[in-house]
Amino acid sequence: MPDADARADDGTPRDDHVAAEESLHTSLLRRAARVLPARLPELTDRLVAELHVHELAYRDGGVPTDELWQSAHEALRVGVCALAVWPREIEGSRWASGRLARRRAEQGVPLDALLHAYRLGGVLLWQTLVEVAAEQEPDEVRLLVYVATDVWNFVDRHASAIADAYRRVEAELTDRHDERVHALLDTLLDGRAPEADLAAAAAVLDLPEGGRYAVVALRHPMPGTGVHDAPRRATPDGVRVVWRARAEGEFAVVLLGASGLDDVAETFGPGGGSRAGISPVVDGLAALGRARRLAEIALRTCTADGECARLDERLPAALVASQPDLARDLAARVLGPILALDVVDRDLLLGTLGAWLDSGGSAVRAGRRLFCHRNTVLNRLRRLEQLTGRELGLPRDLVELALALDAHRLGC
Repeated sequence: MPDADARADDGTPRDDHVAAEESLHTSLLRRAARVLPARLPELTDRLVAELHVHELAYRDGGVPTDELWQSAHEALRVGVCALAVWPREIEGSRWASGRLARRRAEQGVPLDALLHAYRLGGVLLWQTLVEVAAEQEPDEVRLLVYVATDVWNFVDRHASAIADAYRRVEAELTDRHDERVHALLDTLLDGRAPEADLAAAAAVLDLPEGGRYAVVALRHPMPGTGVHDAPRRATPDGVRVVWRARAEGEFAVVLLGASGLDDVAETFGPGGGSRAGISPVVDGLAALGRARRLAEIALRTCTADGECARLDERLPAALVASQPDLARDLAARVLGPILALDVVDRDLLLGTLGAWLDSGGSAVRAGRRLFCHRNTVLNRLRRLEQLTGRELGLPRDLVELALALDAHRLGC
């Protein structure tokens, strides 16, 4: 009955001649591999030298030399042990490869550099195997040709295992980094970051502790989607943006550089049905909590989807939006008689007041906006004055009417 080495992969008996040939080259491979342990220190020195020459990731100090030597020695030892019992897989070899992949991922060594190092080690082992076989059994060295493909398939399988382990660790590290970034951003945006922690936060976020910042607050048609619209235009030179999606909406921390709020409004104004509020410029990470609060107030001054509001351009409306209870009382007291009218009449009078205010107090320009004659505008405004008991020509009355109109528009 044929022995185990004389069976094909499917368990059927192989041709005796073929089995004999395979036994010869497999035995030669094992005999040559069993000589290599004594040469491991020399092989390790050669591999480390190759890596220092050909791989910047290992040359620039990302991996300490002593650690690199030890890990190279271990990887070569595992390879030699595997070849010495070929074609069996030695226990723990893949675990060792995974441990190496984890360590290099944590050190920031690129995956391409790690795989290149692994394959350089495979080339070095194969060359040394051939040298040993040629020295000890020159008449049989040709037999190694029959196992070359199998050996390189073995190297590729382990390289794939290393790549898989590296990507898993990389994903874990990315998730952990993202979680830390999100936690730091939340702390800064909530104004809870102790001054002593600002330098560490700046390092993690890769943002300067000082500098000119603004915060943009966004709301989307479907709250909680956590997906902001892409900037409409390229970000100006020197501007950096860090996004944070939260339950109440999205926030963009904008490092302005030499740019101003006009650039922010132009670049990050929302598209579609989103609304955006832009804070004033603040100094440093420590002020982001205040900037976030002001950006949210600016956002509350938006009255329509697709609108972008700068707080510095909407301060009166922002005052109203920041005190909704008082704003409701103001609107009820000043506009009460108008709000009691039927909807069509009410909207006609309030729309005329809004157009007149937006036109700088010009009845002519307001008429153009409303597609009516200036006298029609004036007649409506006189009726509004009669109903409210206030005169548009008196500064205090004008301020009350304008703020009350803002309160009504904002739904306070």
